[in-house]
This record gives sequence, C-alpha cells and structure tokens, in this order.
Amino acid sequence: MSQAITIFWFRRDLRLHDNAALWSALKSGNPVLPIFIFDKAILDLLPKKDARVEFIHQEIAAMKAVLESKGSSLRMFYSTPNEVFKQLTEEYNIAEVWTNRDYEPYAQDRDKTIFELLQEKNIVFKGAKDHVIFEKDEVTKDDKKPYTVFTPYSRKWKALLKPYHYKAYPNEKYENAYIKTTPFENITLSSMGFEASGVEIPSREISIDIIEKYDQTRDIPSMRGTSRLSLHLRFGTVSIRELTKIALVKNEKWLNELIWRDFYQMIIWHFPHSVEGSFKPQYDRLEWINNNDDFEKWCKGKTGYPIVDAGMRELNATGFMHNRVRMVVASFLTKHLLIDWRWGERYFAEKLLDFELASNIGGWQWAAGSGCDAAPYFRIFNPTSQTEKFDPQKKYIKHWVPEYGTPMYPKPIVEHTFARNRCLETFKKALKE
Repeated sequence: MSQAITIFWFRRDLRLHDNAALWSALKSGNPVLPIFIFDKAILDLLPKKDARVEFIHQEIAAMKAVLESKGSSLRMFYSTPNEVFKQLTEEYNIAEVWTNRDYEPYAQDRDKTIFELLQEKNIVFKGAKDHVIFEKDEVTKDDKKPYTVFTPYSRKWKALLKPYHYKAYPNEKYENAYIKTTPFENITLSSMGFEASGVEIPSREISIDIIEKYDQTRDIPSMRGTSRLSLHLRFGTVSIRELTKIALVKNEKWLNELIWRDFYQMIIWHFPHSVEGSFKPQYDRLEWINNNDDFEKWCKGKTGYPIVDAGMRELNATGFMHNRVRMVVASFLTKHLLIDWRWGERYFAEKLLDFELASNIGGWQWAAGSGCDAAPYFRIFNPTSQTEKFDPQKKYIKHWVPEYGTPMYPKPIVEHTFARNRCLETFKKALKE
C-alpha cells in the first residue's frame, strides 16, 4: 500500500504561519498534502467580478508558490467538497484530514457530510480552533448558558484570557513534513468563470500607530482611523492570536472589536435560527413596508441623506464602509424606511469585502433592534446629528457625494420626524401583540 498521508484543508485560514490545525497536521508523522477547494456551491452564487474570489485566489497562489519553493505544493480544486474528498480517497492512502473549525450553518452541514464520508472509509477528520480566541461554550454564564449581551460576555472573555490563548503556533519548525511533490496544476480565475474586479485590496500591514489611536479616531469616517484588517481576519491571512497580543498592549477599544467577532461567532453557533429569523422571535411580527423604489435609492446612495448616501457609495465603489457609517445606513434602512433588515444584510453580503455571516447578521439585527442586545428598539439614529458629530466639516460626504449642496442632489425620500414616529408606532404595535 502507498505511504499514508495527512491532508490539510485550507478554508478561512489562508496562511502558512501560526495556523492551529496546520500545526497539528504537520506534527502527525505523515507527509502533509495541503488542499483548497473553490466550492461551487458558494461560488456559483457570486458575481463574476467578485473581488473576494480574486483575493482568495491570489492568496492560494501565493501559498502554493511558497510551498513549491520548498519542494512541495498545494492542490487546488474547483468542485464541491463532497466530490473532492471522494476523489482524494481514491487517489491517496489518507490517514487523517485536518482543518480549522467554522461555526456557520452551511459550514456545519458541509463538515458533517465530509465527516460521515471519511468515517465510512475509516479516515479520521479532525478540527482545531483557529479563527477565534474563544469558541462555542468556552465563555458562558455561571449556569453554563450562552451570553446574549455583549458587555458581560466581554468581561468574562477578558477574565478567562491567559497568555497561552494567544501564543503563536510554530508551524515553521515542521516545514519538512509537507509532502514532496512536483507542482500541482493551477486553477485560474477565468477557468472558474471569474474576472479581475479592479477593486483595491486593503493592506494586511498592521499599523501600530492606528491601533494606538483607535479609541480617538475610530468614529471619524473621513480619516484612516481604523485598521482595515477585517478582510484579512475574515479569510485568515492574519492571525487573531497575533492581533490579540497587540491589542492587549496597545488599545482596549480595539481589543473589544476583536471580542465582538468571537461573540458573534458564538451566537451563530448557539442560535443558527438568527441567520434567517429574528434573534428575538417577536420581531418577526413586524409589518415591514419593503418599498422597492426606496430600497433601490438606498442601494445607490440617492436617499437625500448625505451621510447615508456617502456610505452606500463608498461601499459600492470599494467594498468597504466605515463602521460608524454602517450603523447609520442600517438604522436608516430598517427604521426610517421600514425595510426588512434581511434585505440590507443580503446587499452587504454581496458587496462587502470583509463579509462574514456571523458579524453581518449580528450587526444588522443590532440595527433593527431584533438582535442579541440590551438596547430597546427605539434607538433610531438621526442622520443629521450623526453627521454633525462625526463629519462636521462634511469631508467624508463631499468626497463621496460631490453633488451635495447643488440642485443635482436629491431631496430626502422621507422626513426624519415623520419616519421616526412611524417606526415607533410600527414596532410598538408588533411587540404588543
């Protein structure tokens, strides 16, 4: 029989350094074959100029080149995970398969299917924690129930944190364990039906200066006051352990943003119903207006509310939107226009470079009032006061809405006080029933 190998399956952990499951695979005692699957079930739903697919492809190609410089390679597939593992079990004598855990419903179903397929062939399928510092049931209330409010969760998270939680995995020590092979075939973007997007990808460089000032600059959309690392965290091109180590020393506010990621990953694992339904089920009784024309104007940044329009145009042009503005545009859609948060969530899912299901769902439900948050539904952002507070000189607005202040700029599609009162009445009616 041919030599037994260990397969390492890259997913949302696109790096060779400080990678938990890869470290375990390299220590298995078998030659390690790294693979990546461009999953048709996901890719077939995406636009052909999706910058995220382009980014993933670039990262996979870069890792493949590094491995080939060491006499190994990385095998790429464009298929479904089920078909790929059927093929691999026929081609190789596989001792075990390692991957890093994913907590979203699709990933859970996919991994269950692969586990069962491998189990039938007596192949061990093992997972590791890599995407978060704490997962699943690691941070719970004293009664072992999951937290549903962030602040007490974050306090417990910090209390439980120990240095070993953010210690790097020394993958470099085991580089000789990669399988020795001639280079595997490349899969091109075009062969999968995708094209270059032209969208600029934020740097993965960690700016200590920005992190140190984060608590002072994070709410000002006209300046580079945030790290812009969310895309790299989403796809694992940077390590959450490395960033946590920096945050602990440099800025607690920035650390809190990392904890929010853990929180939402925990929530989606415990409460998968929140992907499609309201976290608080009574909010599913809301009678949304869901006006298609209003939604179209919101999408295009033509609502007549400059801070909302600037945010949507930034998103459409770059795949990024400043976090403060994300809250404003989400509140506007759900509260001013009474459009179902799921409409906005899906639009963000299509456009955001850093789209991550758990955080996107969590953020949208927070804005709509239906999520896991202690704040009541009558938190309604006033776009004008938000502008006065965070973009008083209109730098951000003028950059993205050049026709602002001219006859070309549209009138507001809804009056603020009217919209606020309508929202309160609609929510009160639904929640009293």
